[in-house]
Amino acid sequence: MANISAADVAKLRKMTGAGMMDCKKALVEADGDIERAKELIREKGLSIANKRADRDATEGAVIAKTVKNNTVGVMIALNCETDFVAKNDDFVALANTILETAASKLPANIEELKAIEINGQTIGDIVIERSGITGEKMEIASYEKVEAPQVAAYIHMGNKLATLVGLNKVVDNKIGMNIAMQVAAMNPAAVDKDSVSQETIDKELEIGREQARLEGKAEELLDKIAQGKLQKFFKENTLLNQEFVQEGKITVREYLKKQETDLTVVDFKRYGLSN
Repeated sequence: MANISAADVAKLRKMTGAGMMDCKKALVEADGDIERAKELIREKGLSIANKRADRDATEGAVIAKTVKNNTVGVMIALNCETDFVAKNDDFVALANTILETAASKLPANIEELKAIEINGQTIGDIVIERSGITGEKMEIASYEKVEAPQVAAYIHMGNKLATLVGLNKVVDNKIGMNIAMQVAAMNPAAVDKDSVSQETIDKELEIGREQARLEGKAEELLDKIAQGKLQKFFKENTLLNQEFVQEGKITVREYLKKQETDLTVVDFKRYGLSN
């Protein structure tokens, strides 16, 4: 049996972030082979991930930033099971490393993000390995990217929710931030009523008809009542038609027009841990 030195344990801990005892056990099992011990720690992470696949990972960190002179925004959500782990410095550091990597590489989707290598190891494997260290299910739950002439990123207090908003022209950063905060607060379903999916429209019309039917309205009036409810849905759930929360008496569309006549939102993304 190889002699496991404190220096070897410390070296493996620095490489993996695992606890001292976990590192020592892995080195003993690997007969002192540091690379094999590193693999054992990763395998432990995969085992834990598989065992906890059906567990809910509803805590974590949702963070976002803009790059390329505010023309591209990226947002990631790294989830775990408990708030205790979510507040751990190593977890927060990992979330920020993933975000910075996404901002640098600008992958097209979450699978491409997971496949990016950092120091010879994919992000996906790093997350699995960290799951073994913490003993909790851990996953990249979301990755979003917005590209536009101007993009604003907003992170709500506590890293529990973040948004990205793309505008059609370059304006003061404060304007984009105001809209990003609107998205965070009001959780719109789409930019405008024209961008609401037909599936959602059909669902809202059916809900409207059923509500009217339950209220005892005449059958011939159901479609008209449902259309009225649909218009209310558009007003409350499409970003440009929502009441602008910072002023209250105008819509988001009217707020933007006050800044620049043709200013509008071209895209937005929102992710919260409670979603």
